[in-house]
Amino acid sequence: MSIFSSRRQFLKSLGLAAGAAAAGNALPGKAVEIPAGDHLWESASPAAPRPSGSTYMGGFKAPRLGRIRLAFIGVGGRGFSHLAQMCVMDGVEIVGICDLKEELTKRGVDRVLSRMGKSPLGYSGGDMEYLTMLKELKPDAVIISTDWSSHARIACDSMKHGAHAFVEVPLAVSLEELWSLVDTSEATRKHCMMMENVNYGREELMYLNMVRQGVIGDLLYGEAAYIHELRGQMKQAERGTGSWRTYHYAKRNGNVYPTHGLGPSPALGRAAYAKKNFPADHKWNKLDFACGDMNTSIIKTTMGRTVLVEWDETSPRPYSRLNLIQGTLGTLAGFPTRVAGEKLGNGNYHEWIEGKEKLAPIFEKYDHPLWKRIGPLALKMGGHGGMDFVMLFRIIECLRNGEPMDQNVYEGAFWSSVSELSEYSVAQGGMPQVFPDFTRGDWKTTAPLGIVQ
Repeated sequence: MSIFSSRRQFLKSLGLAAGAAAAGNALPGKAVEIPAGDHLWESASPAAPRPSGSTYMGGFKAPRLGRIRLAFIGVGGRGFSHLAQMCVMDGVEIVGICDLKEELTKRGVDRVLSRMGKSPLGYSGGDMEYLTMLKELKPDAVIISTDWSSHARIACDSMKHGAHAFVEVPLAVSLEELWSLVDTSEATRKHCMMMENVNYGREELMYLNMVRQGVIGDLLYGEAAYIHELRGQMKQAERGTGSWRTYHYAKRNGNVYPTHGLGPSPALGRAAYAKKNFPADHKWNKLDFACGDMNTSIIKTTMGRTVLVEWDETSPRPYSRLNLIQGTLGTLAGFPTRVAGEKLGNGNYHEWIEGKEKLAPIFEKYDHPLWKRIGPLALKMGGHGGMDFVMLFRIIECLRNGEPMDQNVYEGAFWSSVSELSEYSVAQGGMPQVFPDFTRGDWKTTAPLGIVQ
């Protein structure tokens, strides 16, 4: 029996519920159906050849758009924040807004009218109403900020209707969905970018700049995390993030939100929170939470580097993304920001350079050119310390100038695939899993991100 068949039978014997939340009809306030599945072997199988007529999207340059006709699908908390910031972007015309809730659509329409002087068309009602908007308005680009389970479906439909798709994290929740996004992007020649805002933080951009300049030598190791105590979202039982996200904690056991930063701890924290804060007959007290409170994963790259990824949205622990990158000549770290290295003045490595005063010369010398250019404005605009504004600014700049996106569809797929792969690993007692090669081997000839010259 092949290793792939063995894994398949192993999963069937466990009755494992795969980490693929249905991309069909999940609505806020309703249970998110997590169907059983056994397609683990696909993760290690060779990718099918790229279909004739499809285009590799690494470094892809779409035709320039002098003025971008932009639509929004999902304008609750996150989507409305993006909408508000897009209202001040040059070269943007917001033409359509769609949300399941009529009052949220109206709020978005009113914001655009008050800020831009022109009212976009609003769509609301059924969970497929966005298709009507796509067909009627034919936008150039769409920003998707819906629940996780609908990301892939909406993004694929947007690309098929001629729009570039910009999707909140994660890009999708299953390997099958991720392949559908890759194939659709390649077939339609439309960008599909996961909107990972943390890549645009000042510290992250500076560390990228330092790595590119060889400040810490050859890369060896990294640490990343999303540690954010979010049990309070469970109080959004009928509406809001907690109304759909809580079901993921109940049905899945892995790193369900890996993109900000793979064996789990016991699943205790959310059950205890539900017992303390909700009546005994409340739906949260009837859930059997499967997802461990904390998940730690280790990734080994093709080039031999190791990445530690942690996820914890339950434990009473201060916020952190870890942010550590280590090379042969030094180390850069976050939370708090600190650096060490031969080229940074402390070659003995026994002490960090940290604190605002000592780090000021480091920022002065190595601040990323993008942050130097628009960082001051981004700080005024807000959004996680300005990183949201920088991300949205770059999306518009790349579309208007016909430049490749900073984050392509394959990178979003690799980041997002950690979720389902970690679930398979947990189910097999920590067994390693093989990442699919969403690029079909083309990563070897893809030019590095050209934002630092």
